[in-house]
Amino acid sequence: MARAAAPGEGGRLAGRPALPHDAAGFGEWAAMQLGRLGVWIPTDRLDAAALRALLRVVEGRGYGTLWYPESRGYESVALAGFLLANSERLVIGSSIANIYARDAFTARRALATLNGLHGGRFALGLGVSHIPMVEGLRGHRYDKPVPAMRAYLDGIRKAGDAPLEGPVLLAALGPLMLKLAAAESDGAVPYNVTPEHTAEAAAALGPGKVLAVEQKVCVETDKARARALGRKELARYMTLPNYVNNWLRLGFTEAELADGGSDRFIDAMVLSGDAATVQAGLRRHFEAGATHLCIQPVTEEGDTRHRDAMLDALAET
Repeated sequence: MARAAAPGEGGRLAGRPALPHDAAGFGEWAAMQLGRLGVWIPTDRLDAAALRALLRVVEGRGYGTLWYPESRGYESVALAGFLLANSERLVIGSSIANIYARDAFTARRALATLNGLHGGRFALGLGVSHIPMVEGLRGHRYDKPVPAMRAYLDGIRKAGDAPLEGPVLLAALGPLMLKLAAAESDGAVPYNVTPEHTAEAAAALGPGKVLAVEQKVCVETDKARARALGRKELARYMTLPNYVNNWLRLGFTEAELADGGSDRFIDAMVLSGDAATVQAGLRRHFEAGATHLCIQPVTEEGDTRHRDAMLDALAET
């Protein structure tokens, strides 16, 4: 996590280990290492063989980063070790590691261990998750998100005297969490957002920060089919207050979020159409200030052929 730059430093982040990004400034390093495009995949659905196949596709198509969640299946740090061991150049990013799943000291040691053993290719994305995943599944008390994250970041800092061993990013949606991300981390990894949110997040974070935005995509010219796939994928999120409140802040109405979501809402959350149309939608995030996009292919369950075809079509050459 970076401190504010002192006068005369030109935005350079001080106090970091002597890695390539230290010389150029963290923003420049992140743009180079993460790449413009990464891939976000719900890895719990994949076994070891399928994960290896996915890594070959993502790495082979030239994407810079593979992002993965932490939900009810794989444990975040163990999975990161597997993904790093089975790839060569990809940055692997947690999006996100649940702060209630391990204490701050352990998170700090995970960051150091994974980057020490795998050439500095791990980005630690942290999030407060959701009440059902914290209280219902883990049996913890779900505290107020911003104070909980602030205390966790303080714990990470106190877990060692040396500079942090890699980037720390926050799952930030609302203005207070974005403010915390700007002050106490290397940037943000927003999920289920629009280019309008990206513009707000970029302004809140300021220069020299990572803004790695997740965007669902469906390269499918049959609009009815694309929307049906989108509604199925989004259903799990539409009961979670963190997302619902952010969508309302972004101007969607309660009516638009009812009954699976209006067409306008689904089209905003899942970019669909031919590859050129989807790419135009992705460019809106970059124009709004994103430094990196994590594209999430939306398909029928287990349809790796459609997933891989999308990754092929959207890869930058």
